[in-house]
Amino acid sequence: MVRHDASYNAVVMMTSLDAVAVSALKNYDFSPNTAVTLTNVSENVTYRVDDRGTGRSAALRIHRLNYHSKAAIESELCWMDALREDGVVAPPRPMTTRDGARIVTVDDDRGLARHVVLFEWLPGHTPTVEGDLVPSFRVLGTLAAKMHSHGSMWQPPASFDRYTCNYNTALGLKAMWGRWQEGLGIGRSERKLLSRLDTEVGKRLVGYGAGRDRFGLAHNDLRLANLLVDGDHIHVIDFDDCGYSWYMYDFAASVSFIEDDTRVPDWMSAWLDGYTSHRPLSKVDIEIIPTLIMFRRLLLVGWVGSRHEYADEAAKLGTGFTSVTCDLAEAYLTGVYLM
Repeated sequence: MVRHDASYNAVVMMTSLDAVAVSALKNYDFSPNTAVTLTNVSENVTYRVDDRGTGRSAALRIHRLNYHSKAAIESELCWMDALREDGVVAPPRPMTTRDGARIVTVDDDRGLARHVVLFEWLPGHTPTVEGDLVPSFRVLGTLAAKMHSHGSMWQPPASFDRYTCNYNTALGLKAMWGRWQEGLGIGRSERKLLSRLDTEVGKRLVGYGAGRDRFGLAHNDLRLANLLVDGDHIHVIDFDDCGYSWYMYDFAASVSFIEDDTRVPDWMSAWLDGYTSHRPLSKVDIEIIPTLIMFRRLLLVGWVGSRHEYADEAAKLGTGFTSVTCDLAEAYLTGVYLM
């Protein structure tokens, strides 16, 4: 049985993916008394699986079409394994099928192959954006530094295949997450202003460069929503966007959707404090952070525009997200953002 705990836009798609989830679970040893509950719709679709017969729970992730290949998903799991085994962070463990596979491929009702991964269900809660977040951002900075250090020294297998998040893949003509020019609420004035922002961001990123000391394997979505706190234990989840990018992009990702919050300077100071306690940074590394925040924000304008018909978070943001982005662009271009 599949339960929906919330109202989602793409009801037809959900009906199709419900069947994919149930079919994928047949490859695992779950009892007949197992409930499947839809919990999140974003890039991927996530279900909670509760086996009432054995007391086991799991998180089932159905991957979006035309995003990551099976090889790329296996590479994600490979880095998660290495991080866990080397004691860097504690990501969830993927569960194996009866045949020992970690990725199951199931055809949906259109005959399209959907990749599915089942993870152990981890205890804990996600920190909220309310209250004093300085300690949480210090933790995020510490975790980022540890993962960056690991990724810079780790030798991945020859089959390792993860994408690169740079100007071309994020803001170029074939932007992976949608072009900002096709975002919601983009009129003539918005296009003119955001084009100026795009040009300035691109110029500064070229100047900063992508040397090995500042660009490498990273989580790329290390925000509070992807932490699970269980007492003294902190788990990092959702490595779906892990790949190669600027290391300071992990701070930009940490303030996704809240870049206009007046507390961002304090959060950045805390994040840098946590980061530099484990990994050194240069002055130019710190100076590029506002540019990477704007880079991420433009990427998200494209993401909202291309995902708003089925991803709840994108639908809720709507045209207001573009409006606030324009305000941020003005502040950045006039040199007052994060000043």
